[in-house]
Amino acid sequence: MPLAVIAADLTTLAADAIVNAANETLLGGGGVDGAIHRAAGPALLEACRALPPVAPGVRCRTGEARITPGFGLPARWVIHTVGPVWHGGGRGEAALLESCHRNALRLAREHDLHRIAFPAISCGVYGYPAPLAARIALGTLREELDRDPMLDLIVCCHGEPMHAVFQAALTSA
Repeated sequence: MPLAVIAADLTTLAADAIVNAANETLLGGGGVDGAIHRAAGPALLEACRALPPVAPGVRCRTGEARITPGFGLPARWVIHTVGPVWHGGGRGEAALLESCHRNALRLAREHDLHRIAFPAISCGVYGYPAPLAARIALGTLREELDRDPMLDLIVCCHGEPMHAVFQAALTSA
């Protein structure tokens, strides 16, 4: 299936790449970011440190993406993207969330990667309402699939409540 929603641990998926919902430093954090760094091992932190900053303390701006090897992960690559913090929807959050998905897939195409697993970007501590995020993420991924049908995309949700939200968005569109 070219687009699926599953409930699983993203760090256990054997994919060409998994997408990390990172912060601007790319030096690890909580949630998905922390789990990926722990599972990949210390080499991931070193690879992230080696990425050139685009501003003081910033290796990846919101909506952009960077790529590193997966090291200790089953996935060969990690595509790091910084999702928007939810401020009520009036600060361009939707466009930034869409950009996260598009830029992650741009890097995947540049590296000839096809099976890509995404988390529910910005739905954790960044506070993006899951139903809105699901609609944006899945809509963007569908558009990208229309342009590149060789992609095999997974949205990997941590826990059944988030899975239910994304699955409902997938089946209702």
